[in-house]
Amino acid sequence: MVNTFKWLASFSLFTALLIPGTVSAEGNFFSKDFSLKQFSFQEINESLVSTSKLFIYDSGLTFKYPDAVRGVYVTGHSAGGSRFNDLLKLIDSTELNAMVIDIKDDFGNLTYIPSEDSTLAKSNIGKPYIKDPRSMLKVMEEKQIYPIARVVVFKDTELAEAHPELSFVDGTSVWKNRRGEAFVNPFLQEVWDHNVEIAIEAAKMGFKEIQFDYVRFPEGFEKREDTLKYSMGKYETLGLDPVQRRVQAVTDFVAYAREKLKPYGAQVSVDIFGYSATLPEAPGIGQNFSKISENVDVISSMIYPSHWTSYFGIAKPDLEPYRLVQEYAKVENAKLAELKNPPISRPWIQDFTASYLGKGNYQIYGKSQVEAQIKALKEAGINEYLLWNAGNKYTPGVDYTP
Repeated sequence: MVNTFKWLASFSLFTALLIPGTVSAEGNFFSKDFSLKQFSFQEINESLVSTSKLFIYDSGLTFKYPDAVRGVYVTGHSAGGSRFNDLLKLIDSTELNAMVIDIKDDFGNLTYIPSEDSTLAKSNIGKPYIKDPRSMLKVMEEKQIYPIARVVVFKDTELAEAHPELSFVDGTSVWKNRRGEAFVNPFLQEVWDHNVEIAIEAAKMGFKEIQFDYVRFPEGFEKREDTLKYSMGKYETLGLDPVQRRVQAVTDFVAYAREKLKPYGAQVSVDIFGYSATLPEAPGIGQNFSKISENVDVISSMIYPSHWTSYFGIAKPDLEPYRLVQEYAKVENAKLAELKNPPISRPWIQDFTASYLGKGNYQIYGKSQVEAQIKALKEAGINEYLLWNAGNKYTPGVDYTP
């Protein structure tokens, strides 16, 4: 159902047509004739109003942008469960001031049940993890915790299985990676609109920023681009090579989403692989750090030390979080300095132990390891950051402004 704004202007306007020489008993001029103009209400479609540059949607909630965003990742389960109160206490007692909350998760599900009049209700992808998102946001408003909605874009098993034509098909079934995850096709407008629709609903709830994650093709796509079946949509006739076609599609989605969200007062951020900043572009997945950065308000590189190889000449990066972040920051700062209007840099940093790296290649991450990353960022002039822990269990006693 399309919402409408009813603008009511119901009043009578009397226009006196004064006739020279005609006076009343009190000696005042009066008119033998007058005209009556009646104004009544008119229904205006919200989609028309929202395209006006003068229109900004008012969610009814007010959040001030912090001095610098220092946030934590929060799953739908945590946001809707008892863990949420623990996270509130963490933020109340520290310099942290923001939460990145899953609204569309890694499987393609919404983490709440949309209302019956929502256009998203027909998708049947809502899960009752967050029972009342609005009440949750009101609590965050009271505590002035900056709310960021995480929307996982092109990794979407739900949409892929429901609509294989929007995905990548291997033989007779939807292609999945080794973890059993399916992706949808970044070339297609229908996929863009599905995710933008979710982002707009989150903004209307009261989220001040939409963070798009998995804004990319599947890893290693360049090795299977000729064997999978999929549509290239409008990109098929652009005359670009395969790499540039993917880069163009990913960049275009980001620009499109940002433009669509402007009437709702929401900023746009994008998560991106850290190594994308060190390359002209990541050829398989279609991420070009500079081009994406030109179309967002915030860029959030995932720079977890555990995720790097000996990229910067550091043999075991997980063991040297300060040095790894220091070396990365040099590269990113140089890339952003080339842009006319660079976005805010707000990297994801590591607050988890990567024991899967094997003995001798990892360390237990705690207070000193987290602070080392923050210190390296600060020294590089990067004051914003986000902490990642998949279970939302964050290290106690950290100085978040060392």
